[in-house]
Amino acid sequence: RAHLPAEGTFQCSITRLSFKVKSAVTITYRYAPWTTHLSMGEQEVWKPVGPLFHIEVQAGVVQAVHLPHFICMAVKNTAWCYIAHFQSGKITLETPTKVTSFSAVLENPSFSLVGVLWRKFRYTFRRGFLPVHSLVLIFQQLSAARTTLHLYLIPDDNSVKQAIEKQEMNWNSKLIPKPHPLHRLFIGHSYLVTSKASVVIMPEAEFPFWYKSPRRQQLFLEIYIKKIEEEIELLIIDTENDTEVWKALVRSGRNNSTLTWAWGLTGAAFLKRHKTELCSRMSQLDAILLRLRDTDVINSDEEEEVLGHNTRQRRNRALLELAEKKGLEAQELLFQILQDRDPFLISDLETSSE
Repeated sequence: RAHLPAEGTFQCSITRLSFKVKSAVTITYRYAPWTTHLSMGEQEVWKPVGPLFHIEVQAGVVQAVHLPHFICMAVKNTAWCYIAHFQSGKITLETPTKVTSFSAVLENPSFSLVGVLWRKFRYTFRRGFLPVHSLVLIFQQLSAARTTLHLYLIPDDNSVKQAIEKQEMNWNSKLIPKPHPLHRLFIGHSYLVTSKASVVIMPEAEFPFWYKSPRRQQLFLEIYIKKIEEEIELLIIDTENDTEVWKALVRSGRNNSTLTWAWGLTGAAFLKRHKTELCSRMSQLDAILLRLRDTDVINSDEEEEVLGHNTRQRRNRALLELAEKKGLEAQELLFQILQDRDPFLISDLETSSE
């Protein structure tokens, strides 16, 4: 339950649900399971691409709701994106007013059970057409023999993440800090977890990437490390194109039951630490600005303002400072674009900071 004290736009830091309201109001909201409300026939046609919410609020006060989704907006055609309402066991579909990088916006909404759906086409999900924002979650089982890890690869849905964390805590596990994948992932692709070191991965090192309801048991791999001498590198590979999408180093701590992790900085932290180097070395500015404009992070006036500076270094600095003003999501997206456009620069800067 949230009491919004006045007119304005407010976002829940836990769920990423956001409301624009015209006066003070109290809103009650919680997660709900898609599988309970979306029939088997409807699941053949529609794919959930974000949490389902049960929302209660006084009518007429909310001017817009931003419902989180995990679709990467490299997908240009958002015509297949809909907002689902469930009332009295029936589904009603609405076209969102706007689809942004991380949410679908509906103006002057009515509330019940609401969430974001994507219309299913066979080739969309089976041929890797649909790129998504994703997370790698790793837990160390504190009561298991030697070093035992659980690795999850999931779409960036906080309802799923929180369900996994709750289950792992019940198993006496510790969440290990983790980076996001280096590249966007695709629903329907298979991913291979591997290491050059001697580790045992069960049940299989390769597993499919799908979205599963938070009420269901999520797929995970168990990684057993008998002995860590110095460090062990873990990799995740997209088997469709043999692309490395994630990597991390595992090092032993002061005792064998504790792990420390060497991660590359991501998002805001990376941009802040390497701001000076990025100002002088960042290239392909026109392409970066185009991506940011296409995903509605910046508008045409802001693009012109960045390009109006008379040197490349000043233009780069203006872009980095603009992303800082926009907030953490804008900085994360800029970082992802840099990884896609200039991975060798990112790799060199990460290496220089180790």
